[in-house]
Amino acid sequence: MSRSFRDRFFTPKVAEAMMSPLGIVLAGAGMAAGVVAGAPIALAAGIGALAWGGRVAAAIPRDSTERVQPERLSEPWRGYAQGAQNAKQRFDQVVADVSPGPLRDRLLRLSARLDDGIGESWRIARRGHDIVAAIGKIDTQSAAAELHELRRSGAVDTPAGAQTAKALEAQLASAERLVALADRSRDRLRLLDARFDELIARTVEVSVGTGDSAGLGEDVDELVNELESLRVAMEETAQAGGESTPAAGV
Repeated sequence: MSRSFRDRFFTPKVAEAMMSPLGIVLAGAGMAAGVVAGAPIALAAGIGALAWGGRVAAAIPRDSTERVQPERLSEPWRGYAQGAQNAKQRFDQVVADVSPGPLRDRLLRLSARLDDGIGESWRIARRGHDIVAAIGKIDTQSAAAELHELRRSGAVDTPAGAQTAKALEAQLASAERLVALADRSRDRLRLLDARFDELIARTVEVSVGTGDSAGLGEDVDELVNELESLRVAMEETAQAGGESTPAAGV
């Protein structure tokens, strides 16, 4: 996912680093070290600022070469990827309105965890798009018609006919496995996408002090873990079936 430096800087993770006790301690330690070394106050303050700045710089997310482009996916995968991204943006907007303090710090950590979920949701949607594209390259109609004709004519009783029938059956079986995988993945991702929206409502409750922040954290972890499990299952199922889906080109 490619983002500008500005987008990567103005993130909850960086804000947390700027206000974190560790960052403040590093700034104080750097300034103290400068004073002990006999540096002027201004220079010592500069050393402290550099120490604090190093902490903040380390928190800036690295830019990734992977570009998230939901518009290049087919539906419904495009909608799922966009829905997850929109939900994350609403989550961050809620967090931004929370006053500085322990609650905001906890929500900032959950925001960083949700970034992992957005990445998994994107990979799942892209994989689903790839699978559907692969299905479209299998001419099941012609294969089924040819297999029917072989059986009707009795050609399957010959060695050549039997081998042809076996190849056609394998082709149809591959298509069936891919269709089943796409259907299961679509249904599961639709449910997990809805849970993104559910988390936003829960976060609003927590932000005004009427919700359980600990329970929200557990639900965020569970959602991200399920997304990861779904993505792994999609990959392993296709590989177990000997399928090779083309890249989405995104």
